[in-house]
Amino acid sequence: MSYRPYQKIERRKSRLIHVGRVPVGGDSPISVQTMTNTPTEDAAATIAQIRRCELAGVDIVRVSCPTEEATAALAEIVREVNVPIVADIHFHYRRAIEAAEAGAACLRINPGNIGSKERVKEVIKAARDHGCSIRIGVNAGSLEKHLLEKYGEPNPEALVESALWHADHLLQEDFHEFKISVKASDVFLAVAAYQQLAEACDHPLHIGITEAGGKRTGTVKSAIGLGSLLWAGIGDTLRVSLSAEPEEEVSVGWELLKSLHLRHRGVKVISCPSCARQGFDVIRTVEKLEERLSHIVEPISLSIIGCVVNGPGEALMTDIGLTGGGAGTHMVYSAGKTDHTIRTEEMVDHIVGLVEARAAALRSAKAAEDAARAAE
Repeated sequence: MSYRPYQKIERRKSRLIHVGRVPVGGDSPISVQTMTNTPTEDAAATIAQIRRCELAGVDIVRVSCPTEEATAALAEIVREVNVPIVADIHFHYRRAIEAAEAGAACLRINPGNIGSKERVKEVIKAARDHGCSIRIGVNAGSLEKHLLEKYGEPNPEALVESALWHADHLLQEDFHEFKISVKASDVFLAVAAYQQLAEACDHPLHIGITEAGGKRTGTVKSAIGLGSLLWAGIGDTLRVSLSAEPEEEVSVGWELLKSLHLRHRGVKVISCPSCARQGFDVIRTVEKLEERLSHIVEPISLSIIGCVVNGPGEALMTDIGLTGGGAGTHMVYSAGKTDHTIRTEEMVDHIVGLVEARAAALRSAKAAEDAARAAE
């Protein structure tokens, strides 16, 4: 039993590129990104942070490379982690070349602020020689002067014109391995810009609401903005920008994709807000379960409902369900069917055990399937 989507989102058709081994665009899954906030020169700290993000399920990590010391450390970072690294470059074209040589899978640049046309050509050559893709990153807070003079303020038209102007730098050199972002901190501005850009080109789009805020406010803004775009089929890779640790950005990104049935990873908890009818402390129970099940990567749905009003119906659509009953005894469901009862004091440990057992069964089934495919 799995939670079935009422509606399937039809994604915008975009061309396929690669960021290292991760495909972006085309029919590939929407990838989840984040960015480190450690000094890149401190390779050990940066590697440790990336590994925490890997545990959270990150697909791609961006690392700032503002100095020669940072790009020197990048080579060690790339060797020691398991996800592709995007080197974030501003202004100095040499940093981009050094990052490509150090093993970066992608260069995040604005061709217009790299310098002369010859310097842009050198960066493109380095990207091509070392198998790097490029992300053109346009931001409402750093639009080119001529566009601000033309439009008077950042608006969707200015962001899109900037993006296509930068893209033309790459296309003139017959370089097509690039994606584009047009970020803004204003949700309406960002969404409108991405909508216009999606109609104007078929390049893969990296979506995000930049400088969205702290964990709570940034999550809300990102859910509104990115959720609107994803629901419209726009977006090939995403970053949720939070004033929080990078692994939090990854977790929120995954929750967005899971909510829209675009990707599935880990335990999807469906729980009620609780009320006076609850047969157990729903809020504390969900907190404990989310913490103890955070290590699960297999896609499993779990309903935790405090009473029998909606509990049986939600359990019909989840792999494992729990509905509050009376006198401290609650019903456990398996694959939508009533299975057995459990006492309150045993409940959390018991549910954790059931989910872990299902995860192990899914892993075994996948291993057997992979082995059968390999033997063909």
